[in-house]
Amino acid sequence: MADDSSIIRPKNVLVIGGGSAGLVTLRNLVERGQFQRVELVERRDDVGGVWYQNEPLIASENGTLINKPQWPSPAYPGLVGNVLPRFLSFSEFPFPPTPDHPHQPFPTLIETYEYLRNFAKPYLSGGLVRLNSEVLRVEELPLNKGWKIRIRDWSACETNEGIPLDSEEIWDAVVVCAGYYDKPNWPNTEGLDAVRKRGLALHSKWWNGPDGYEGKRAIVIGNANSSNDIATQLAPVARAPVYRSMRRPTPTWFPHLPDARVENVGPVARYILQPPREAVDGAVNEKVTVVLQNGTEIKDVDVVILGTGYCPHPEFVHVLPIEVDDANDVMGAKVSIPIQTPSPPQTPPRHPSSPSRAYSDHPKSPTSTAVSIMSYTNPVLPHTRRIPFLYQHILYSYNPSLAFIGTILAITPFIVSDVASTWLALAWSGQVGYPQEVEKRLQFDRERVKEVERLVEAENRRNSREGEEDRTRTGMGIDDGQKSNGMVLPEVDSQSSRADPSSFITYCFLGSGGDEGAQGGEAGYANTLRKDVVGARKDLDGVLPVWDAEMMKARWDMFPTKYEALEWARMHCV
Repeated sequence: MADDSSIIRPKNVLVIGGGSAGLVTLRNLVERGQFQRVELVERRDDVGGVWYQNEPLIASENGTLINKPQWPSPAYPGLVGNVLPRFLSFSEFPFPPTPDHPHQPFPTLIETYEYLRNFAKPYLSGGLVRLNSEVLRVEELPLNKGWKIRIRDWSACETNEGIPLDSEEIWDAVVVCAGYYDKPNWPNTEGLDAVRKRGLALHSKWWNGPDGYEGKRAIVIGNANSSNDIATQLAPVARAPVYRSMRRPTPTWFPHLPDARVENVGPVARYILQPPREAVDGAVNEKVTVVLQNGTEIKDVDVVILGTGYCPHPEFVHVLPIEVDDANDVMGAKVSIPIQTPSPPQTPPRHPSSPSRAYSDHPKSPTSTAVSIMSYTNPVLPHTRRIPFLYQHILYSYNPSLAFIGTILAITPFIVSDVASTWLALAWSGQVGYPQEVEKRLQFDRERVKEVERLVEAENRRNSREGEEDRTRTGMGIDDGQKSNGMVLPEVDSQSSRADPSSFITYCFLGSGGDEGAQGGEAGYANTLRKDVVGARKDLDGVLPVWDAEMMKARWDMFPTKYEALEWARMHCV
């Protein structure tokens, strides 16, 4: 834990993660900061993060067995974004036009990957990016002596009899740009653990297309981008109807088309395993009864697919523990502990066409009961789950030589990561100031928690005023009597909303506009960082985008444009 009086001016910086956040952070540290050495490590064999959908690993290379783990992207075949190129562009590197599909102006998965790959080319060729390099542990050293990084080099397997090489390095500062999509968010629904254990439920992280789901009865949980896409892909092949369970009306920024083969239902109360039945071919069929909160039972469900999002969880980061005697007294120790509570690794379940069910997706009990930094916070509820004690969602307050980029859920993550990492580059170069006292840095996190709790309370009070005839009203401001993208909305129990707040009122989601809460929403957050940057570097004023009225309008106009593109595709594509 760094001293209050310390001014962080690192010379050597390591970036962890080669996705969009990591790549733009690398560029901004190299081009806009003042450092002697900056490198990026990425555990997979290419950059691109969620936009890089690698093929399944071949068991051996050149006759040598490779026992390398896989880290599949949560992206899936056929994915088309719902963010226009303008909002997928890093500063000084615009997204190229997509003239091949004028009626569908949104970049595809491959086009976005190619944009990121081209952005990374000078850093790949310059030796600033190390692929196949898995970070096993980031450990804070006492007395402000930097960070010890344990790295596993999987590329060494080819020349080392299939065995990777582990090494340790010392860096002055570390930026973590990875880990958000490693930790699926599983609802705390009765019976779900048992269903997962039998291989009858999977998270959208493992979705890889509708093949194998022919004739299956499926229910998709959620109504954001992934769940809507999955339901749409299942509709032509699965047993009709495909059920989509939703707690709230579909937000405007998740446009999708209604489909008669998809039936919207309310939230799930519990899952019940049905007694196994032997099929004609001798195989054992296991199915699930899904009980909705209104008492409706959906029987003989073959698979439950949960598009319930993710939570940031970089448990490989270990920091010096803190002891809090009272609200203003913080002391340090010398043995590092995880910044997040360790959780068991999760591997993909077997494909539904497999004759036997997978058990690997079900979490085992943790083998370690180590205390984490999160245990020093107030009880963490779903809406305040986060990486703790970050200043501006970036700097770790107790030692600002540790930073995170990409921990927030943004509608325009490329732009937010760009301005945030530019701010970081200037802060670590001494060009942008931030509070030097730990207590003042902690105030940002405390205010954010209070703001989220205030918003949840406001939603709870609003829901408590709803009568029996208007129980489907949520904090999204849409009534049950209305339609979302042309669809009649399912009944949603307001009591459930109070017990399980909307996932859009969370610490990590800043809000869709520019004035949500005291900290300003996504636009307000980006503009606050931009103001600091431009105050220090006037030359960046014409480089970084401004969240003004025109830009806000352009962003909101994306969503009806996406809806029009979907309608055109339905009419003209087979």
